[in-house]
Amino acid sequence: MNRREALSRVGILLGGTVIGAEVFLSGCKNAAIKAGTFSPEIVALLDEVGETIIPTTPDSPGAKAAQIGNFMKTIVTDCYRENEQKAFHEGVGKLQEACEAKYKKGFNDLSATEKTAFLTELDKEAKAFSKTDAYKKEKEAFDAKQDEWVKAEEAKKNFGAVKLKQSYPPHYFTMLKQLTLWGYFTSKPGAEQALRYIETPGKFDGAYPYKKGDKAWAL
Repeated sequence: MNRREALSRVGILLGGTVIGAEVFLSGCKNAAIKAGTFSPEIVALLDEVGETIIPTTPDSPGAKAAQIGNFMKTIVTDCYRENEQKAFHEGVGKLQEACEAKYKKGFNDLSATEKTAFLTELDKEAKAFSKTDAYKKEKEAFDAKQDEWVKAEEAKKNFGAVKLKQSYPPHYFTMLKQLTLWGYFTSKPGAEQALRYIETPGKFDGAYPYKKGDKAWAL
């Protein structure tokens, strides 16, 4: 699975644009000012969030085995633009605040059942948020302004401006979920153990036998 295919699958699963994909696919490193930092505690928190989204099962390792916290740190730092970084870091803070308000303890200290229930509610909140008129209007206005800026830059012969076009950030949990799926299914544990993997595939066989419950192919 190459970079573009992996991101396309994540986009299909979540029904939207994957934040950071443009910079990642270009192979460039974001030179923007960093709008937040990742402490070891934050990386550990992201590991737990990822593991709750994709938990370890008897058949395959979970997101923590793919070092999902460090993956998020790398993508957000190198591929998110400044406004996207800001939304992500603020979102992590909101997650921590909401968890403390509801359970009187941090996310890492919750039981597995509590973690799942909490993130399920955030997932519902994120989906509802994307359908609100306020979000749609703000996103439409933001996107229009970005398009105008790109056209103005291209008129100045700056044809690389489109690569710097910013995305209007979705709900922070959507970003966390995108990064978890992206990082996990492009990792060695995700590709070789959660999915079926052939290092050097042979010819295409449209009649290859399939049993209900078989894992999807990584390649």
